[in-house]
Amino acid sequence: VPLVESGGGLAQPGGSLRLSCAASGRTFESYVMGWFRQAPGKEREFVAGISRSVSSTYYADSVKGRFTISRDNAKNTVYLQMNSLKPEDTAVYYCAGRNGGMLIMTSPQSYAYWGQGTQVTVSS
Repeated sequence: VPLVESGGGLAQPGGSLRLSCAASGRTFESYVMGWFRQAPGKEREFVAGISRSVSSTYYADSVKGRFTISRDNAKNTVYLQMNSLKPEDTAVYYCAGRNGGMLIMTSPQSYAYWGQGTQVTVSS
């Protein structure tokens, strides 16, 4: 399923950004969705995930309490609301989708579908 992220940009420490990821096709609701990020020189890491039915979410400890993942299956879109941003949140953010299972997985290898990424820079 093609995925297209938007909403990245520059934010000050303590600020907020909202990322969106739009999917095409009719089967979006069958995909577990996740957000990952990759900073320069670092491996891609899990940020947040949401189940197909929106009943479950899971967050990396580094963003828990600051980021919120949500999805609107009617709009084929998943969101990542990022509050209280820190400089260490600076990275390229990717949305990802997986089908064939119901669990939220934290390994990038578990996701078959990826967006092109959107840059988030947190700096004063």
